[in-house]
Amino acid sequence: MAGRTVLKEKSRAGSFFSATLVLWTVSLWFEILFDRRFELLYLVFGALFYQSANSAIRFLISKEPLVVNTAVSLLHSIITSASVLFVLANRWLSHGSDGMFEHSQLFGGTWPWAYAALCFSCGYFAYDQWDMLQYRLYSGWIPAILVHHLVLLICFTLALYRNVTINYLILTLICELHSIFLHVRRLRRMAGVRDAESFIVKVEWTLNWLTFTFARFVPHILITAKLIMDASKFDKGVELPLALFGMAAMNLLNVFLGIDLFNAVKKESNYQKNDHLHHE
Repeated sequence: MAGRTVLKEKSRAGSFFSATLVLWTVSLWFEILFDRRFELLYLVFGALFYQSANSAIRFLISKEPLVVNTAVSLLHSIITSASVLFVLANRWLSHGSDGMFEHSQLFGGTWPWAYAALCFSCGYFAYDQWDMLQYRLYSGWIPAILVHHLVLLICFTLALYRNVTINYLILTLICELHSIFLHVRRLRRMAGVRDAESFIVKVEWTLNWLTFTFARFVPHILITAKLIMDASKFDKGVELPLALFGMAAMNLLNVFLGIDLFNAVKKESNYQKNDHLHHE
């Protein structure tokens, strides 16, 4: 009975989020074909690239959907992190830091390659939404991961359609540096490497905490503070409320993620201690 309930929940959630993905796709192609926004093709290229990576990993490494999905997520985090760092370094080296973080730049400006990088990353979220729906890699009546991706797709594409807040969104994506180690940890555990005392696991956890702090937690707080300080510079509209709401949600999720990481460290340490006691 419980199994049937779970399947019904997954089916309902799948139907809803599949419909939203179809609507999003129609919207995207309308912009590309009828409004002649061909720069949005970077988004399509991104989705196709990550789908191709999925197929390659499935063929060469593993056919397990969760392993494949996590491996592609790791690839996305690496590429997006590199893209964000490239965009920032390129802007810094070309024009220096003068005015780089002014409101006019962050809200209405677009650093070189920032638009393409954001499109490509957005393409990943479309691919990943489809992959999770296809293989039912979610749970619950309202799956948090599908909601997360839907919100990102809406926010990113609205920004891309209107060509505003591109640089703000690029800055938020610096958190993908931390996501690298989240995905590495997941793949490591899937591979059965769970020795909390091993050197590689200790290094991974060190990098996990460092990037969580300096690539996710602190940057998102600084972005939120910048939005609040520049609130009077926003035109009347939905941009500021949406941005503040989005950053508030991100900061809240970061707190929960930090708690989850802390609990994961404790769990792995306790597992290791119990394992040693069991073998004594």
